[in-house]
Amino acid sequence: MVATTVSNKRVILKRYVTGFPSEEDMEVVIGDAPLMAVPAGSEAVVVKNLYISCDPYMRNRMTRHEVPSYVTDYVPGEVLTNYGVMKVISSGHPDFKAGDLVWGITGWEGYTLIDNPESLSKINHPDLPLSYYTGVLGLPGLTAYAGFFEICKPKKGDYVFISAASGAVGQIVGQLAKITGCYVIGSAGSDEKCNHPEHNISRSRNTCCHWATGCCSLQGEASSASAVWLWAASAVWPVAGVVRVGGGVVGGGGAASVVWLWPASAVWPVAGVVRTVRVDGIGGVVVNLLKTKFGFDDAFNYKKELDLDAALKRYFPEGIDIYFENVGGATLDAVLPNMRLRGRIAACGMISQYNLANPDGVHNLFYIVTKRLRMEGFLVFDYNEMYHRFEEETAAYLKEGKITYVEDVVVGLDAAPAALIGLFTGRNVGKQLVAVSQE
Repeated sequence: MVATTVSNKRVILKRYVTGFPSEEDMEVVIGDAPLMAVPAGSEAVVVKNLYISCDPYMRNRMTRHEVPSYVTDYVPGEVLTNYGVMKVISSGHPDFKAGDLVWGITGWEGYTLIDNPESLSKINHPDLPLSYYTGVLGLPGLTAYAGFFEICKPKKGDYVFISAASGAVGQIVGQLAKITGCYVIGSAGSDEKCNHPEHNISRSRNTCCHWATGCCSLQGEASSASAVWLWAASAVWPVAGVVRVGGGVVGGGGAASVVWLWPASAVWPVAGVVRTVRVDGIGGVVVNLLKTKFGFDDAFNYKKELDLDAALKRYFPEGIDIYFENVGGATLDAVLPNMRLRGRIAACGMISQYNLANPDGVHNLFYIVTKRLRMEGFLVFDYNEMYHRFEEETAAYLKEGKITYVEDVVVGLDAAPAALIGLFTGRNVGKQLVAVSQE
């Protein structure tokens, strides 16, 4: 095979970050892709990246640490890396061949040469959306599964509270808790994420276009979105790098596979401008996310609660047995006095603290003593041996409709920096990922 190169769009770190990150801390550059044919004798693989994941832990890697952190720092001038879904282009490894669909650590770029392909896993359920391997069937899913079952040790009837409940991990924890027979309440940062009845489309630009069959009228109330495009699963979309994804569409849709939203000011088509919130199995864009979509017993917008302690007493008059911690700071401080005796807290993340030069203090730690609480932090990597069991159970739940998953997809690497920053402002609805290439 003749070795060939193609251009390769990449997202690099421009500089180390202090405080709140910005899009300017990253840069999208064009370079040469790795050789499309792996050199003879090498066990490396070349992959084409289909989806890449945006995760809060990446913020930690954007800072230079004098004392090593639990993950290595990114290096300015080098491509960002994270979990993604890929197609093997060329392989020198006996376990992989061209055309295999895999997931694992890859670059934020079009093509990546992976020297340690033993770190990759094959897609075992290609009948489910491939993007799920960045979320519900990937590390966020395993995080939810291990944190809830191994640390929280739930029992039927437990009272469960989840912060950041509409995020990549929280939405899964809540559904696992309901399957277990728990009473579940979640908090999120907007009414839309908690109990907004429907994310509708503007009447002023009520265009609904099916790529294969043309346009129809669309009804809806005004929102920031201006149009919905639907296209058939077999359609070829004219913007380079757009990935075909499955899911529910407004009003049904037959072969149509996804709902896309973009600002009224967007010039169409522009790679990276378009954004989708996919909600499988429903006839709308976002419908009662926590309560109706995920089956939570109740939910609240923490930004509207002037007194979080009072809010928790209102929602949990008998106290909290399990708190799945994703936020930290004031939320954790309010939770501690509201825990029941021998309650369990799984410390998964503390996103409110990641960009602070001086993290918030927690004043109610003595309740850990008086209430005999168990609070345990964990890293998902500690539970890698559970992955196969988790994957099979979760895939079955997805196919049976017992678990559903919401993804927030931006298109193209040009949109990746803004998507990552949006995690820290609450812009995303569900799991944030980037569709890199059509497949």
